[in-house]
Amino acid sequence: MARAAARRSGGDRFAAVVLHDAEDLVHPLELPLFATWLRDHDAVQLPVRPLADARSPLVAGHYLDEFAESHGKNLIVRELLGAAIPFAGVGCAIRREMLGRIADSRGGQPFDAASLTEDYELGLAVAALGGRTRFVRARDAAGGLIAVRAYFPAELPAAVRQKARWLTGIALAGWDRVGWQRGGSLGEHWMRMRDRRATLAIPVLAIAYLALVAWGLSLIGHWLAGSAIPVPDGPVAWLLAINAALLGWRVAMRVAFTGAAHGPIQAALAVPRVLVANLIALLAARRAVAIYWPTLRGDAARWDKTAHHFPEPGEEAA
Repeated sequence: MARAAARRSGGDRFAAVVLHDAEDLVHPLELPLFATWLRDHDAVQLPVRPLADARSPLVAGHYLDEFAESHGKNLIVRELLGAAIPFAGVGCAIRREMLGRIADSRGGQPFDAASLTEDYELGLAVAALGGRTRFVRARDAAGGLIAVRAYFPAELPAAVRQKARWLTGIALAGWDRVGWQRGGSLGEHWMRMRDRRATLAIPVLAIAYLALVAWGLSLIGHWLAGSAIPVPDGPVAWLLAINAALLGWRVAMRVAFTGAAHGPIQAALAVPRVLVANLIALLAARRAVAIYWPTLRGDAARWDKTAHHFPEPGEEAA
């Protein structure tokens, strides 16, 4: 759902367009914040803070962890590197003039219906046209983050469908649709490579879990046979130790950012949710390939609509 906002420029001409989904909880200070930053920026993105869903502390909860890091660290680093800021599809405002320039560059259509991740591509389009985007983390008088709040999928199949769409649009079709921005900065190339790292990370993740299962079966076999269990040594032992340390650091960062955004209970749940997130990623990768493969033959990409849970009255403060 899109709604015209920010401030009027005379007559019926609006200054900017704000993008939201119908189920979003919108902070009352959002529009004044947009109006302030759009004075000297072409687009503004606010943080997204998923609502904790008691029905699904693991599946829906893993979105809390991911957005806590993405909108508490990753986009900030991206901005410092001078790389393009992709939009989240909600809580973003685009000046009318910039939207017009995007439409001109696309044959009169500012939004591309063929894209599975139009919000992501729209943010890159603003940067490609020389526009300035700002990711704004601001707080109200009570100290609350001015952010978009919403429920995310609470069931495994729905989360897989949504993640498959994101993976297809960003990591697979993104290579074809937006490329690498020829002549872009090192920071831009690095962040686009990071956006598409799933093409490498998912196979490695699958192999790692298979290796873990094989290791467990090996231990059982040695125990049943009464033979000595082999102990890694030399370079293999060092490699395993380094991997364990990096895994610990990675989990610690996720716990820290989730705890800062949602409190100690969600921080503790972030540890088992690492496994849940990996499972969803593996299942989504399989589905993403099935979606993407027909597009190589010229077929239109299949859109999997996400079913949303609408917040009840009184959940605004969750």
